[in-house]
Amino acid sequence: MARGTLILVVGPSGSGKDTLIDAAKAALADDPRFHFPQRDITRPAKAGGEDHNPVDTATFKSRQAASAYALSWGAHELFYGVPTAIADHLARGTSVVVNVSRSVIAEARDRFPPTAVVSLSVPEAVLRHRLAARGRETAEQIDARVARAAAVPVSGPNVFQVVNDDTVETAVARFLAALDAAASLTG
Repeated sequence: MARGTLILVVGPSGSGKDTLIDAAKAALADDPRFHFPQRDITRPAKAGGEDHNPVDTATFKSRQAASAYALSWGAHELFYGVPTAIADHLARGTSVVVNVSRSVIAEARDRFPPTAVVSLSVPEAVLRHRLAARGRETAEQIDARVARAAAVPVSGPNVFQVVNDDTVETAVARFLAALDAAASLTG
């Protein structure tokens, strides 16, 4: 049996990752080719964003030390962990779709072939508007996030670009097409 593809979803804050992943999860709920794991995040459950497993920093660090995460990273004063159970799904031929930091792409490619990256982008003006509208960042933080979005392009094999500059429906259709293409990769 062919391994499933690890599909990494990356993009700057405000690019629509949570919206598109939630829409894909609903659209693909009956499609056995895909699994959407819940991440551990050191953020309260009601802080907005994705449905995640909230953990405190001590619990996260303990789980990380016990190798409970297939991938883990820190960003913006938070820690994120993807459970090791993804390896079982991949071994059974199921593609795993997970929102990650660009900082773990190389590690994921080394550890979990085949790996694909769905890279979301959005025009700067739209990104600024979305970040301001959600009200979680200061003006300085928004400037820093916009600058970082432009400074760190994604490269390498199996990168699928999705531009989220239209309606939600159009973006979801583009995202689903990218997931379908990524899931057809073979190791």
